[in-house]
Amino acid sequence: MICKMENIFDTHAHYSDKAFDTDRAELLAELPSRGVKYVTLASSSVEETDANSKLSEKYGYIYCAAGVHPESVDENPKNYLDIIEKTASGNPKVRAVGEIGLDYHYENYSKEKQMKIFCEQLELAHELDLPVIIHSRDAAEDTLNILKKYKPRGVVHCFSGSAETAREIIKLGMYISFTGVITFKNAKKALKALEEVPVHRLMLETDCPYMAPSPFRGKRCDSSMIPYTARKAAEIKGMDVQEIIDVTCKNGMEFYSISE
Repeated sequence: MICKMENIFDTHAHYSDKAFDTDRAELLAELPSRGVKYVTLASSSVEETDANSKLSEKYGYIYCAAGVHPESVDENPKNYLDIIEKTASGNPKVRAVGEIGLDYHYENYSKEKQMKIFCEQLELAHELDLPVIIHSRDAAEDTLNILKKYKPRGVVHCFSGSAETAREIIKLGMYISFTGVITFKNAKKALKALEEVPVHRLMLETDCPYMAPSPFRGKRCDSSMIPYTARKAAEIKGMDVQEIIDVTCKNGMEFYSISE
């Protein structure tokens, strides 16, 4: 067990996911009593963008992002940019565009289509003066090349790249966020990358309902599990667990333009 912590900022969650359909309202009402101060909901499609926007309006501590994930490009409506812009402009709780990016893990996705939609959303974020949440899986080179071209304010979430890639991301002035994956026994690559991230550029997330940290691996994840991820990050950084939670909360608030 780990003692209850305060000031938890889960900077990337998916509470509109069907995994929470049976108890979403109860869980979201309860999380602040478990030390969760803020949550940002990332969106993977126009449907999730709408659902997340509505959740953010209902709960004071919840913010959200609007965007389309690379795995959703084939189902994307032609007017998706208009939908994202309208949602972002109409709800002050929308604080980022995302999650957007590239995912080459599966062979049946078009790289060209992914890159086109990625760039279109980067341009929209610039127009809206919003930061971006970047998803990158098995696509480090193309992701880096595009980020170097557009130079957005952004965070690479659920970081799975190398230490070398982490250094390149930091050089761009971006943030890097880690999930419960860093608590896994086979997390050597992620931990090497974490070593390269200055604490002022570090954020923590769940990516819930996925990526539950040990000892909850394989179970449904929620924001109250962040302290287990923070404990591993604190170990790597030589810091106290609450200290790492406090600094990552501060970073998240700065990134998403949230004031007390």
